[in-house]
Amino acid sequence: MKEREGIIVTGGLSVLLLAWLGFLLHRSPRFPGSGVGAVFGIAGAVLMLVPLAYPIAKRIPFLKARITQRVSLQTLLALHVYAGILGPLLALIHAGHKFDSWLGIALTAVMLLVVVSGFAVRYLLTFVTHEIKDKLVLLQTARGDLDYAWGVLENSPAEMRALPKAPLLTAGLGSLGIELPIGGPAGEVIRTAEGVADLEYAVRTHELFKRWFGWSLKLHIVLSVILYVLLALHIVSGIYFGLRWLR
Repeated sequence: MKEREGIIVTGGLSVLLLAWLGFLLHRSPRFPGSGVGAVFGIAGAVLMLVPLAYPIAKRIPFLKARITQRVSLQTLLALHVYAGILGPLLALIHAGHKFDSWLGIALTAVMLLVVVSGFAVRYLLTFVTHEIKDKLVLLQTARGDLDYAWGVLENSPAEMRALPKAPLLTAGLGSLGIELPIGGPAGEVIRTAEGVADLEYAVRTHELFKRWFGWSLKLHIVLSVILYVLLALHIVSGIYFGLRWLR
């Protein structure tokens, strides 16, 4: 289920990120104010309010107790994700690639950043976290194998002399795919040590990505607040100028 959700959301995100570039080829200044354009805009605005249900239910205890009796947090999270993609997509259609005002440009830019940061938190951060856990398990096993191989080597004094005299040079050649013809316990120690080093490097790299994607959660929250402020201003200005035009 989660894999299917990831495929759907990734496809929706790809369409969203490509669709806004359509202003290079197409512009419809009158579409946002037309009846069909207004329907898309209202539907997009309503859908962009739906994601608020998940953080409200998750962070307010008394509401969480009441809401989760009928709808699980997992279901609210799924709605949060799907509405967070579909709402901006409808809003982008409503815009008709008309980016003439600072408010419209800012709203579109922040909306896209919210979607991207939310995708990073939901999928990329989760993926990196699982990768770290899997590699830590492999690293623990590899370190155990290295201890065993080293114990075997220590009990073979003749094999100890087979170890390279310049380990840094050997490691450098190994990183280039050039392996010295060392067999027996000494070769096993070298190969296992290289595997441990590769896993440790992979874990450090994934931890760096995890910190980056962890910051995206804070960015997602801040951008979401800005998005709703800009959305409110956009709705108010639309109503104000629309009614003034009717007069």
